[in-house]
Amino acid sequence: MNATAIFAAGCFWGVEDAFRKILGVIDVRVGYTGGSLAHPTYEQVCTGKTGHAEAVRVTFDADRVSYRNLLDAFWQMHDPTQVNRQGPDVGAQYRSAIFYGDEDQRVAAEQSKEILEESGKFMKLIATQIVPASPFYDAEEYHQRYFEKNGGGACHV
Repeated sequence: MNATAIFAAGCFWGVEDAFRKILGVIDVRVGYTGGSLAHPTYEQVCTGKTGHAEAVRVTFDADRVSYRNLLDAFWQMHDPTQVNRQGPDVGAQYRSAIFYGDEDQRVAAEQSKEILEESGKFMKLIATQIVPASPFYDAEEYHQRYFEKNGGGACHV
């Protein structure tokens, strides 16, 4: 059964690449979500005025990889204690967020965040937002599979 999940963890190029490597992931699209402007461009999102985050929409085979497995990968691929930044990228468009699609995803995300907070792995509180999914707008084609097209290594991931 195919399902989708939406995550924001900083620059979407590295996040896309990391999710693509997970067995059971069918496709990953980079784009923008969480803001107020319909069909934003990269240039508009970069201003920080649209409210959108750079994000990924992960399509996965739920019989091969669980949403909880994707959550585990999400927590490992970035620093969830950072507010509105990841690595050298600063601004609300680089925030850490889980955009849940249904109540099961919300509960799983909240539980995984709580487990991570209680683990003591981080000295600071986890800043990741857990919010309802809103419209997801694909980024421009030159952003899709960016590392495959241009070589990797430019992001925090």
